[in-house]
Amino acid sequence: MNHRAVLNLCIFLCAATSIVLDYVGSMGYFFLKPITTVLVILLPLLVKGSHQAFRKLLVAALCFCLLGDLFLLNDEYFLFGLGAFFVAHLLFAKAFVRLEGFQKNVTTAIVLLGIGVGLYLWLYPDLGALKYPVAAYVFVILVMAWQGIAVYLKQRKLTYGLFAFGALLFMFSDSMIAVDKFKTPFELSGVVILASYWLAIAFIANAGYLLVSTSPE
Repeated sequence: MNHRAVLNLCIFLCAATSIVLDYVGSMGYFFLKPITTVLVILLPLLVKGSHQAFRKLLVAALCFCLLGDLFLLNDEYFLFGLGAFFVAHLLFAKAFVRLEGFQKNVTTAIVLLGIGVGLYLWLYPDLGALKYPVAAYVFVILVMAWQGIAVYLKQRKLTYGLFAFGALLFMFSDSMIAVDKFKTPFELSGVVILASYWLAIAFIANAGYLLVSTSPE
C-alpha cells in the first residue's frame, strides 16, 4: 500500500470520526477536525515531480482551508473563517489557471453566475452586516469553480475531472453553510457540510498528487 492510499485511509477514518463526534456534540471534534485537513494537505505536500509552482499554490490554498477550519470552530470568528477561505479560493483559482491558462468558457461562467446570484439574492434579506463580505465570497468561489470546471472542459483528463468535481462539491458545501447559518437550519447539516467539504478538498488534493507524481520531473 503506497503512502497516498495510507493517507486517504487516514483521511476517511478521521473525517468519519469527526463527523460523528460533531453530531453527538463531543469536544473531540475540535481536535480531529483540523487533523483531518492536515492529512489532506500532506497529499500534495509530500509528492515529488513536476508542476512545482502549481503544487505550492495548492498546498497554500489547503493551508488557508485549515486556517478557516480553525476559525470556524468558534462562531464568533465566522468572518475570519470567511476571509481565510476567500484567500483559499483565490489560490485554488490561481492554481487551476497555472495549469492551462485562464479559461474563458462562457457557458460555464453563465451557469455558475446564475446559481451564485440566485442563491445570494435568496439569502440577501437575512445577511445583515455580512451582505458585502458574503457577496465577495460568492464571487471568488464562483471564479474558483469556473476555472476548475473549465480546465476539465478544455482537456478531459481524470485529474482535471477531479478538480472540477472537487470545485463543485466545495460550492455545494459552502452553499449548505450559508443556508444553515443565514436561512433555514436543517437536520444533519453538520454531516452534509463536513462530508461534502472534506470530499471536495480530498478530490482536489488527490488530483494534485496524481498530476504532479505522474508528470516527468
